[in-house]
Amino acid sequence: MSEAPPVPQLGIFALGTASHAYLQFALEEGAQPRQLVGALADLREPRTTIGGVNLVIGLRPELWAALVSDGLPDGLRGFEDPVVGPDGFTMPASQHDAVLWLSGSAYDVVFDEARSAIKALAGIARVADEASSWPYRHDRDLTGFIDGTENPSLAEAPEVALVPQGEPGAGGSVLLLQRWAHDVDAWESLSREQQEQAMGRTKGDSVEFQDKPGTSHVARSDQDEFGHIFRRNMPYGTVTEHGTVFVGFAATRSPLHRMLKSMAGIDGPRDELTRYTTPLTGAYYFVPALSDIRRFASDPDAG
Repeated sequence: MSEAPPVPQLGIFALGTASHAYLQFALEEGAQPRQLVGALADLREPRTTIGGVNLVIGLRPELWAALVSDGLPDGLRGFEDPVVGPDGFTMPASQHDAVLWLSGSAYDVVFDEARSAIKALAGIARVADEASSWPYRHDRDLTGFIDGTENPSLAEAPEVALVPQGEPGAGGSVLLLQRWAHDVDAWESLSREQQEQAMGRTKGDSVEFQDKPGTSHVARSDQDEFGHIFRRNMPYGTVTEHGTVFVGFAATRSPLHRMLKSMAGIDGPRDELTRYTTPLTGAYYFVPALSDIRRFASDPDAG
């Protein structure tokens, strides 16, 4: 009898959610990785069809590898070193031990579930970084452009985002999580044409230019060159200070990190968009299959 395929964390693919919270945790002194994973595994999504919340659990790759010896795709490691371009532009490394991404239809239920999760992890891990986000004009980021134009369809996304069956970490996914702050005044001082040239596509209907500049964001993050990813980016922040939470999933670390190096201007020109938005954080997490996470729960058979 063939082994059942691993069950992924389906919150990765829960499109259409209006409110999000990203909680990154650091182990408390004296706490053990197994305690953290067990406490996270005991978290449950609310059993309701109205106002429900999706939970996605990610772990620092080295932490998960210490518990599951063959549980990671090849080459996966944390974001321990900044990505530095030749002109000094830097994508900082701010790796933590775990991330909990909550998404739902309204912020009140996300807020309540986030507070409950923090209480459940008290004494084991503390919140080291957090962000909340929400959609802007349906599918646009705060530059005014459509975000995720190159995303695969929901039917194709698992092939891009999940580690294939039979490989280490099967059913899991590699998550790159960053927060980028926008220089709103500088960006809005550009004409529409200048913005489109920086992005490499039209602002209204997101049509890619055939003769786009080599420094454009589309050119420097070309998935046909670096490998395809599944993005769940969202705007974050306040009216006066805001930007984009980059949430990128892939079956391996390679396409994500190659894209960052390209944007920073390593082995090519720097991404023009990085002159108007600044990365504040950077972390890689492994999002294990739900069936693998549940093995660490106090009641592994609980739904």
